[in-house]
Amino acid sequence: MTERKGIVALEGNPLTLLGEEIKAGQEAPGSKVLDSDLKEFNIEELDGKIRLIASVPSLDTPVCDLQIKRFNDEAAKISKDVVIVFISMDLPFAQKRFCQAYNIKKVKTFSDHRDADFGIKYGVLIKELRLLSRAVFVVDRGNKITYVQYVSELSSQPDHEAALKAVSEAAES
Repeated sequence: MTERKGIVALEGNPLTLLGEEIKAGQEAPGSKVLDSDLKEFNIEELDGKIRLIASVPSLDTPVCDLQIKRFNDEAAKISKDVVIVFISMDLPFAQKRFCQAYNIKKVKTFSDHRDADFGIKYGVLIKELRLLSRAVFVVDRGNKITYVQYVSELSSQPDHEAALKAVSEAAES
């Protein structure tokens, strides 16, 4: 398996990402995750929709909390053809509890804790922590990656504006 060092860090300490780097223009990899009912969900089931996929270390941290709330708020303004997805290593019932507690209704959450299939296929699995790094991917209706953002410091927010602009551009094309 490919190991990529120095792409992300935690408080300045470099970490190792497992899996190939995803690049704009390539086909979005299929992957299996778990939904809030512990049922396997194939990301390919979202084909035909524009997807903003965010991987995060854990929903239950201050940075991830702000990130999911921001995208949940923005989702109300976005086309119905757009699906916003958050994937973490959190257990599905913890994700469900978090979303209920904070009224997160417009963002779909999935867990990669069982197989780390998404983390490996999207190149965001942190070897040292078995958590997902913070990243944002935009996928168009034709299943092509149009935008990629690997956030270099785990404790930093992604560039929300750039990600939302990429979603708008995908919706217009």
